[in-house]
Amino acid sequence: MRVFQIQDDWGLDHLRLATRPDPKPGPGQVLLKMKAASLNYRDLIVPQRGYGSFTGTLPLIPVSDGVGEVVEVGSGVTRVKVGDRVCPCFAQGWIAGEPDLERLTQTLGGPLDGTMADFMCLSEQGVVKVPAHLSDEEAATLPCAALTAWSALVTHGALAPGAHVLVQGTGGVALFALQFAKLLGAHVTVISSSDEKLARARALGADAGINYRSTPEWYRPAREVTGGRGFDHIVELGGERTLPQSLRAIRPGGTISLIGVLSGSALSAPLGHVVTRQVRLQGITVGHRDGFESMLRAIEQHRLRPVIDRVFAFEALREALAYLRSGAHFGKICIRH
Repeated sequence: MRVFQIQDDWGLDHLRLATRPDPKPGPGQVLLKMKAASLNYRDLIVPQRGYGSFTGTLPLIPVSDGVGEVVEVGSGVTRVKVGDRVCPCFAQGWIAGEPDLERLTQTLGGPLDGTMADFMCLSEQGVVKVPAHLSDEEAATLPCAALTAWSALVTHGALAPGAHVLVQGTGGVALFALQFAKLLGAHVTVISSSDEKLARARALGADAGINYRSTPEWYRPAREVTGGRGFDHIVELGGERTLPQSLRAIRPGGTISLIGVLSGSALSAPLGHVVTRQVRLQGITVGHRDGFESMLRAIEQHRLRPVIDRVFAFEALREALAYLRSGAHFGKICIRH
């Protein structure tokens, strides 16, 4: 089978198209013929061994998200059958409950081999069936970006109708957060560096938009959107440069979901705001299978469709990663197998 793998040494310069033997499912396992994959910012970090020893060993098949068709099952498999279309779970061993080190580190695309392969062999416990109304590319966007947004707003955020939510940017997680928040009846403000992207976010349901490039102290007009009260929930994707302003925009008792570190990973923020306003800082690392299946029921019920920016051919993985790095995308970048 064809695979893309990081071999010989770490770095995108060592990403190669190669071949490996076709896998065969053992007891309790399923064999997937992969149909599509999608990219996350994580897929730029892994080739640089950005997670240290938890990145895995070489050669490593990258990319965490994808969708495939079950083409063969091992003995004892009951969760799925041949012909089912399924997504592999990002965290293969996290079915439910609280995270622990093992659950958080048995992840696809590093340290476990990822989705850039013609076939994948996985435990039946590590896959979920996807809604029929979604295309292969749409379904491939769900395991990381969609579940991260769902975990932030629903699993940990318990978002209520009428809540004020602020979303940073217009990438995959951000747009899923916008869609889920509107589905739940929230008022959503989006910040972006592009007026064009803000207009597209409004077309998806955003109630307000702020250009943080033309308005560097964006927290001021953001608070005005809430009548000065502050946001109930902020989906924090920027990190180092955005967290200080998020702490000024959140309401007392509000929640900031820490998801991304796109502007830096160092902490330099007025921590007094956290204490005196009793702000909740909640780290989010994707989520468990129970949450995934709950999210899929909501997506199916409301016929929600992910936002896809561009689709690349399997052989064009390098070009797709370069496009991801450029930050020009609106929504998800997908790979067609």
